[in-house]
Amino acid sequence: MYPHAFNSSEFKKFCHKNILAILGFSSIMAVVALIAVGMSQHRPLPENVKYGIVLDAGSSHTSLYIYKWPAEKENDTGVVHQLEECKVKGLGISKYAQKVDEIKTYLAACMERSREVVPISQHQETPVYLGATAGMRLLRDESETVADKILDMVSKTLDEYPFDFQGARIITGQEEGAYGWITINYLMGNFPQKSSWYGLVSHEEEKQTYGALDLGGASTQITFVPPSNETIESPDNSLQFRLYGRDYNVYTHSFLCYGKDQALLQKLAKDIEDTSNGILKDPCFHPGYERVVNISDLYRTPCTKRFEKTLPFHQFQIQGVGDYQRCHESIQELFNTSNCPYSQCAFNGVFLPSLQGHFGLSAMAWERRQKKTAQVLVRDLEEALGSWLWICPAPVIAAIWGSEPAYRRPLSPSLSLSLPLPLCNSFK
Repeated sequence: MYPHAFNSSEFKKFCHKNILAILGFSSIMAVVALIAVGMSQHRPLPENVKYGIVLDAGSSHTSLYIYKWPAEKENDTGVVHQLEECKVKGLGISKYAQKVDEIKTYLAACMERSREVVPISQHQETPVYLGATAGMRLLRDESETVADKILDMVSKTLDEYPFDFQGARIITGQEEGAYGWITINYLMGNFPQKSSWYGLVSHEEEKQTYGALDLGGASTQITFVPPSNETIESPDNSLQFRLYGRDYNVYTHSFLCYGKDQALLQKLAKDIEDTSNGILKDPCFHPGYERVVNISDLYRTPCTKRFEKTLPFHQFQIQGVGDYQRCHESIQELFNTSNCPYSQCAFNGVFLPSLQGHFGLSAMAWERRQKKTAQVLVRDLEEALGSWLWICPAPVIAAIWGSEPAYRRPLSPSLSLSLPLPLCNSFK
């Protein structure tokens, strides 16, 4: 009697029973259509990716990094790939205290390179961050006004580019150590990055993380996961992370003034106290090496204040004599191990849990004329931390630097550190 109503009702029942098949077929046809359009126009399908720019403003130089990652996260954490590195020509930004007007030119080349690498369509949504490390931390201790003046000029300069500038700031030693630890373990594949089906807990075997030892120009950071049966007795050295769906309890400390440059200034300030004629015969430099140092430059940094005294000369001359054992003894005096308010310490009363596993060491490239000092400093620093220092095996070198394989061998006084080779610790 009502054929049209009957047919409509039957059709609704049919759709209801086969709704999943219909939706699936529609989705497949939409994808096929999208691919067909892309192929017909000879254009690749659009990538759902994001870009980011980070400027690492260290004490001796600044590097710009461009990153790319899928918009979709894995276990609530992004999977990031580095596209390019651009080394800014010149010294660290802390050295521009008296010439802040030059910062715009200083950053120009690498920022223009960023314009070329990041697609124009992504410029406005690409975040830019600048993090300044120990060099600026020291400058802020000396003069907060000057440090703010530099950061203001950096911010003004970066804000002129078509990117989404997120700010320029001085990061803490804790943050610096944490970023190094995350980096080494990300590169080593120690974080599980695969999502499980429907968000269920993955049964992938948990890998042991690497520790990170970052030897810079003004500070050294050590960061690692301590043994599970030990407590981090100093709360300021404890960090908690949740990465790729897993929790990590990490120890970290930044030894300000114990980067290569500042540690050397400390050693010179200590040794010059015993000199009356303005000539310092230094065992940490090779025979024939000579250099004139202004006393005002030596005492300008907060790191040498504990050695400051009135001297009968305004300059002194370093004369290298090349004695490894005496150099070793001289540098050891920079590490105070006599006082420890905790169950165990590294040096200078800083708590340090028991070391375990392997460490990746990121070390700056040394100037050739200071190579001997750098070698001894690294050795004394790792001895103060209670470890043996080793060059990483070939897979680690390939993973971090992409350099040629190298054999694993112990650090010795004759080992050249003039190249930025990755290193790792093997603790006994």
